[in-house]
Amino acid sequence: MTYMCDCLSVWVPTEIIPMRRKLWVLLAALGCFLLAAGGTSAQSAQSNLTVTYPAGFAVSPPLSQISQSALPTVQTIIPLRPRPLAGGGALAPSLPDQALQTAVGWPLELEDEGGAPRFPGVGANGSAPPDPNLAVGPNHIVQIVNTRFAVYSKSGTIFTGYPMTIGSLFSALGGGCAGESGDPIVQYDRAADRWLISQLGSFSAPYAECFAVSRTNDPTGAYNLYAYSFGNNLNDYPKIGVWPTSTNSAYTATYNLFLLGGPFVGSALCAYDRAAMLGGAASPASICYTISNDAGYLPSDLDGSTLPPSGSSGVFLTFETLSSLRYYRLSPNFANPGSSTLSAPTDIAVASFSEACGGGTCIPQAGTSQLLDSLGDRPMYRLAYRNFGNHDALVFNHSVAAGSSVGLRWYELRSPLAGAFTLYQQGTFAPDSTYRWMGSAAMDQAGDIAVGYSASSSSLFPAIRYTGRTPSDALGTMRTETSLLGGAGSQSGGLSRWGDYTALRIDPSDDCTFWYTNQYQPSNGSFNWATFIGTFKFTNCGGAPAPDFSVSASPGSQTVVQGNPASYTVTVTPSGSFNGSVSLNTTGLPSGANATFNPNPINNGSGSSTLTITTSASTPAGSYPLTITGTNASLIHSTTVTLVVNSASSPNFSLSASPSSQTVTRGNPTSYTATVTPSGGFTGSVSLSVSGLPSGASATFSPASIAGSGNSTMSVTTSTSTPTGSYTLTITGTSTSPSLTHSTTVTLVVNSASSGNFSLSASPTSRTVTAGNSTSYTATVTPSGGFTGSVSLSVSGLPSGASATFSVNPIAGSGNSTMSVTTSTSTPTGSYTLTITGTSTSPSLTHSTTVTLVVNSFSISASPASRTVTRGNSTNYTVTVTPINGFNGTVTLRVRGLPLNSSASFNPSSLTGQGTSTMTVSTNASTSTGTFSLRIRGTSGSVTHSTTVQLVVQ
Repeated sequence: MTYMCDCLSVWVPTEIIPMRRKLWVLLAALGCFLLAAGGTSAQSAQSNLTVTYPAGFAVSPPLSQISQSALPTVQTIIPLRPRPLAGGGALAPSLPDQALQTAVGWPLELEDEGGAPRFPGVGANGSAPPDPNLAVGPNHIVQIVNTRFAVYSKSGTIFTGYPMTIGSLFSALGGGCAGESGDPIVQYDRAADRWLISQLGSFSAPYAECFAVSRTNDPTGAYNLYAYSFGNNLNDYPKIGVWPTSTNSAYTATYNLFLLGGPFVGSALCAYDRAAMLGGAASPASICYTISNDAGYLPSDLDGSTLPPSGSSGVFLTFETLSSLRYYRLSPNFANPGSSTLSAPTDIAVASFSEACGGGTCIPQAGTSQLLDSLGDRPMYRLAYRNFGNHDALVFNHSVAAGSSVGLRWYELRSPLAGAFTLYQQGTFAPDSTYRWMGSAAMDQAGDIAVGYSASSSSLFPAIRYTGRTPSDALGTMRTETSLLGGAGSQSGGLSRWGDYTALRIDPSDDCTFWYTNQYQPSNGSFNWATFIGTFKFTNCGGAPAPDFSVSASPGSQTVVQGNPASYTVTVTPSGSFNGSVSLNTTGLPSGANATFNPNPINNGSGSSTLTITTSASTPAGSYPLTITGTNASLIHSTTVTLVVNSASSPNFSLSASPSSQTVTRGNPTSYTATVTPSGGFTGSVSLSVSGLPSGASATFSPASIAGSGNSTMSVTTSTSTPTGSYTLTITGTSTSPSLTHSTTVTLVVNSASSGNFSLSASPTSRTVTAGNSTSYTATVTPSGGFTGSVSLSVSGLPSGASATFSVNPIAGSGNSTMSVTTSTSTPTGSYTLTITGTSTSPSLTHSTTVTLVVNSFSISASPASRTVTRGNSTNYTVTVTPINGFNGTVTLRVRGLPLNSSASFNPSSLTGQGTSTMTVSTNASTSTGTFSLRIRGTSGSVTHSTTVQLVVQ
């Protein structure tokens, strides 16, 4: 079986493209769906192993250099292709929902709800439904819909040049991937600090799945592009997961397969060679198993910084009947694909349910008779996985019938590390007659679970809402729902397609903030959908981040001739006060090659080590992805680099340039000499090009190509509008016979003419602020040479959750401006270098200066976790304030949640910087009995942190 991508194939006047047709597969024996709780099904699903390699590979230029393809001029409806229910769900008895939550939950306690980032996402572009989802990195948000994607800052500023069509990203790969085939997914691979974008690759056979894996941590940079063929099987409704274990690292995926888009075949459970794709290898393996007559699987998808246990298998899960879940575990072996294994299925009994709308269309809207699709026939994206150190957890949801409406059935599964998963809790959230569907679930580092979803009724426009729970809440319950955005219209025009899936993500910067995206209608109509992006954070999550580290390496690729060495610089970067020792190792070396690190380990939490790779004359030529792993006890992180080994006898060349740097006054030219040096009998022609030139500058080569060996003069011409500054120019030499590419860099420094200039300074050089408060600096423009221009000010380098304003902007000629920096309670603690930039357009000048912003905060804890007191007596707790990053403010203490007719006092009532206070809770004869959750709050200025203890009154 071979693979390629999408779901669009039947063309009608409005260009209908098929996507997910329902095939109910009823098993002959009634006993096929009667399952024991947590048991393994006696029936083994038919499966077979398929190993494939990319049908196409390419490397994209940076996205800023890509010309966008035009959007379609016709409206595209993507019809629903429902999944089959293999376990005989149609025969399941109709029983009351035993998981239905009957009590109204407490309100969610959310941090800084008013200041959380919330902003519009990518809007309608001629396709329906939008398939909205997003990924969150340390500094970027990438949102993707049918058929465009966009990159945003975390404050909601969209980057220039976006939205961009998905097909344009794959233009270097060509073929079907360069089209707009739909079902897109975007992922941020936290362990590798890279981005992944996928979409279907064709409207007709051969079908394909297209992957783009970023070459750096910049989502606007270049990508490794791959197309995997699925032959005659339409690989519908793809879902992608990140499973970065240290020994069988994979990107996982699930597909519903339809022969030529028609008869249902089964599910494909797949694993792709993550290390090879990150390293830019041309042929990473894909390992897939086909599960006959079953569909709707989701792949496990890592949240948090703790990797799955080494060697643990990826999980693939669906609901198998109307009273059971089923999962498989896939263990790929990319070095020897034939030895990969797929486990027998494991079934887990759950409370009986009925699919929302019978799996079809019944969601009402205000002001119209048009009903919307429920997609109640499948689990909804994602199957979010988290490793808590002593157990694994999985959370997901799907839509179910709830009386006369529709609600959300959600689950948390747990296992001992790498053990079998069992049901820990489940619930159906349907607090009233509103229809709730199209959910996405996730869990933060504190174990809080949240679900975002759509809500609608005959009196309510489709809206975006969410609910959640904390670990202290009763099992199976959610708290009161919260509105993220109210709808302003209903979808009409005979269009029932809605959502298809949404995405709830966890911010890797704090592992606490939830980011959610979904669609809504800004007004009544069809094909006018809009999307929205919003965040929220539970008050009990956060405090001081757990000690951790990351591993990076440069350069990303090195090329050597057999028998010669190469080296890389490996860097360990700490977070959360990590100061441990990190031991380094590397895997993936070819035969005859060895690796050493100097030093090893890296001590005191941070530093660099030189990785030296030695090859021998017998080392096979080829491209090898190397995985560099850093280990500190249970903390394991890795990164990848590529080693390219060329044959000693193979023709090759090297490229150099001199001088390494040239300085020029704008409007004048300068030059460099590029030199091609051959080896191994190389006699080919090397074409030269350059990138990285500033605006208003151009370059020529004389000669433009070098035959075999020799020199070429690169002449660089600047104009009077060329911005001053220092620029890294990359000179690239390309030979087509043999196919070789090498590059080198030089520096171009452009100075301004002496007709007027200015300098920029700022004071003080450093400020310290507690997260949630503000501080300020003074920026000063000083003219020279008769400068009288207007200088516009901007600042970069602000931490997330912080913003800055200038009291005077621009400054005319000379003067001062106060830069006020405001932080939020979610701003991470740390030391940040802020770059203040002043720009003049007449004359064209840019200068910058830097200041330091130190953000500190505090955490609060209490012990013991619980006290028991008899009415009329008192009891004590010890409250501790711990400073973070030099915090020395005053923290005032208070408590809420006390039982009726009781009181509490603190001694002392406030703490400066750090320390402990005794909280005394006093009761009397009339104090209410029972168990009470007391929330102790510490406030410094506008910043509040809290912790909870339990009080039992007898």
